[in-house]
Amino acid sequence: MQERELGRSGLKVSALGLGCMGMSFGYGPPRDPGEMTAVIRGAVEEGVTFFDTAQVYGPFLNEELVGAALAPFRGRVVIATKFGFKFADDGSGPRSAGLDSRPETVKRTAEDSLRRLRVDAIDLYYQHRVDPEVPIEDVAGAVKDLIQAGKVKHFGMSEAAAETIRRAHAVQPVTAVQSEYSLWWKRPEAAVLPTLEELGIGFVPYSPLGKGFLTGAIGEDATFAATDLRSRIPRFQPQARQANQALVELLRAVAQRMRATPAQIALAWLLAQKPWIVPIPGTTRLARMQENSRAAAIQLTAGDLTEISEAASKITIQGARYPEELERMTYR
Repeated sequence: MQERELGRSGLKVSALGLGCMGMSFGYGPPRDPGEMTAVIRGAVEEGVTFFDTAQVYGPFLNEELVGAALAPFRGRVVIATKFGFKFADDGSGPRSAGLDSRPETVKRTAEDSLRRLRVDAIDLYYQHRVDPEVPIEDVAGAVKDLIQAGKVKHFGMSEAAAETIRRAHAVQPVTAVQSEYSLWWKRPEAAVLPTLEELGIGFVPYSPLGKGFLTGAIGEDATFAATDLRSRIPRFQPQARQANQALVELLRAVAQRMRATPAQIALAWLLAQKPWIVPIPGTTRLARMQENSRAAAIQLTAGDLTEISEAASKITIQGARYPEELERMTYR
């Protein structure tokens, strides 16, 4: 697989990464670690060198899984993780207890991530969500201290507003910003992407397949377990899913012509937007991971991109992308 540089940072990774969250968190109970290890190591065989996890995924289970699965590949892969939550234990195990990006927390939890990931330095350390109680300059300063101490290599941010990115970047250069971006969520185009291009920062779209919707595998009759985040997302309610199938049909039509799949076209569209964009589709299935990784070889022409953009602009996506309480934590 071809490599891409995240902005002008010097950090080079595979053109497509692997989002590992769903293996342990967000879409139902944690999956079998042995099976998930096979998916992660299969991704390495496909040429994937960029793997995404976070402290809150589990909590902690996903970092442990990724650390163990990638232990044989040290020096060959880049692991990104995230900080910014505090945790409590009510006797049934750790759980998220709100945001916490105080410098002392950032530094303490970095030590925990290093241990779980089985590394000497975290390749890319994102602030998971902007903490309105902590000045972003203090957060960036804490990560700068970790970089100077050799415990972190690169600083990242997630779901941050353009002005906040600028302020952080002035203290410690930001290597990458991670936010949701796909054909059905294009808000980053308004202010974030122009800011990143100006500052030389890479962009890492998560949920590039619309939490599975853009694969075409989620029909009108799909049901979601109570532990599946999509059960609470307005965009995944039955009426919205019915309306939003129009976007899937657009992708399917282009895919049939190109002997590809809707997921591959959705990923190829993202890759064509900017050379410093690196999507991180997630999956728990080896075959789906292989399908996704092969999207990097698909070259959409200018005519293809115009056709997709013009057709997509006529489709009004129904439903919010997050429940209100989660959306409030973004673009601060």
